[in-house]
Amino acid sequence: MSKQQTSDDRLQPGLKARHMTMIALGGSIGTGLFLASGGAIASAGPGGALLAYAAVGIMVYFLMTSLGELATYMPDSGSFETYASRFVDPSLGFAMGWNFWYNWAITIAAELSAATLIIKYWFPDSPSLLWSVLFLALIFLLNVLSVKGYGESEYWFAMIKIIVVIVFLIIGVLMIFGIMGGEAVGFSNFTIGDAPFHGGFFTILGVFMAAGFSFQGTEMVGVAAGESHNPREHVPRAIRQVFWRILVFYILAILVIGMLIPYTNPNLLQGGIENIGVSPFTLVFEKAGLAFAASVMNAVILSSVLSAGNSGMYASSRVLYSLALRGKAPKFLARLNSRGIPMNALFMTTLVGMVAFFASLFGDGVVYNWLLNASGMCGFITWLGIAISHYRFRRAYVAQGRDLNDLPYKARWFPFGPLFAFALCFLVILGQNVSAFTGETIDWYGVAVSYISIPLFLLVWLGYKWTQKTKVIPLQECDLEVQPVHTET
Repeated sequence: MSKQQTSDDRLQPGLKARHMTMIALGGSIGTGLFLASGGAIASAGPGGALLAYAAVGIMVYFLMTSLGELATYMPDSGSFETYASRFVDPSLGFAMGWNFWYNWAITIAAELSAATLIIKYWFPDSPSLLWSVLFLALIFLLNVLSVKGYGESEYWFAMIKIIVVIVFLIIGVLMIFGIMGGEAVGFSNFTIGDAPFHGGFFTILGVFMAAGFSFQGTEMVGVAAGESHNPREHVPRAIRQVFWRILVFYILAILVIGMLIPYTNPNLLQGGIENIGVSPFTLVFEKAGLAFAASVMNAVILSSVLSAGNSGMYASSRVLYSLALRGKAPKFLARLNSRGIPMNALFMTTLVGMVAFFASLFGDGVVYNWLLNASGMCGFITWLGIAISHYRFRRAYVAQGRDLNDLPYKARWFPFGPLFAFALCFLVILGQNVSAFTGETIDWYGVAVSYISIPLFLLVWLGYKWTQKTKVIPLQECDLEVQPVHTET
């Protein structure tokens, strides 16, 4: 067996091409599409929702091509931490790694809370704690078995979501033309009221935030590259799926919802984990005459929630392992079992997710809500780090006299791609809670809840920089050396 990379040569490659493709395809299909898309249309109108999701989709596409160039050249389970440490500043890598781990460890708790609410649809009187323990045990076992166990489970979770979206699009198009579910509606719902755009600039900016949260998870493929059989072939193939996924699964789905359901329909604002019955997908299926729509969508959304928890546990444990391997986390977290699983990092991640979940059960959940809000912006910070790391990597690669044609995968539109992604992502971060500043008085509590992640990230970043005396690495000194990677198919 050939080595993967100096830092991760003991991890066992178990992810094949189909796993990588489905991780990329299914990474962002979840509650953001199935539930939040209805609220986006109600707030900004069908045109405003389409504009926001398209713009964020373009940003994510450029981020994924940036990540694809990095991950194919240097596949590493440390991913964002590794690239930032090598091409920018070790202190930025330290902060990026811990930021990513925290984000997904807390997300595990959020998904457990969501799963217990969803299951109450069928078992309203059952104890929440029972289901949360069962779901946590399930995703823990899927990660303990092997990396292939994670890959295989994500493959089928993603397959369920993709099939449902495809069926939804087919039925929706038939309804638009009046072939199914009554008369043809055409673009009539795009012309009612002040559609297709509604609510003004700040409303559409708010939908940008929702769209950004919907796409979080696409970066998982960067972590998974470290355990791919053939990252230089599998990662580019998975990355190329991103554009088409964004186009088909988000843009077309929102277009179909906007054409079939007026943005003035109050049900669009009520869709949520507690009320699957008014998910825009459920509304469209019921309008088509499918009486079992709510139960089906409930099952699909449950699989999406479990998928997010499963992915979060996998990726965060790998990044924590990588941090420990580089001396940026306690050494005991770098131990692997005989199957190449970082068990201590997995236990630590599970423990933090479980403690955060229990925090949601006591009192009024204030502590948990703060933890969850703090993690909300972490994904955008990760995306900023990817854009910066890729920009610096490409400049260092050229500065050291290397031929760009030798790159196994080359991101298009450089430097526009990472610069555009950085600018738009930065705008989304600043506009996280604009409404807190637009009232008669500033809502300081709202500001603190929404922006708490920024000072925390800066504290970790600058604290490490000050204690370790790190500096921005000159382009000529960036470490571009990699060891041969696996080329099995």
